[in-house]
Amino acid sequence: MAAEPSQRGAAVEAAARTLLESTGLRWRASNVRFRGGELDLVMHDPVGDSVVFVEVRYRRSAAFGGGAASVDTGKRRKLLHAAQLYLASQPALAQAACRFDVVDASGEPPQLHWIRDAFRADDC
Repeated sequence: MAAEPSQRGAAVEAAARTLLESTGLRWRASNVRFRGGELDLVMHDPVGDSVVFVEVRYRRSAAFGGGAASVDTGKRRKLLHAAQLYLASQPALAQAACRFDVVDASGEPPQLHWIRDAFRADDC
């Protein structure tokens, strides 16, 4: 029996977090919601001392570009807005360097592909 979409999403996000932590990133927050947007994972990269906003996207099949292909201009704008709100809520991070990563998950069981610096704020 297949997992419910919310259970699958939570499992994929947990797997993405584990993958990122294994590369040295440190967890800051998960599923941070703001009006108009949500941040799946917020991580800290000690190399470069930057805040990393991670969008985790799952697709059952990679036939149409996988999950990363669904992070279009509109989605990027929402992520940027949520990231700005997050930073505004964290005064200690006011001058922090930031980047946007994507973890693309597809297939059963999901195969994870980390796209570091997937897009920049000025791409939105």
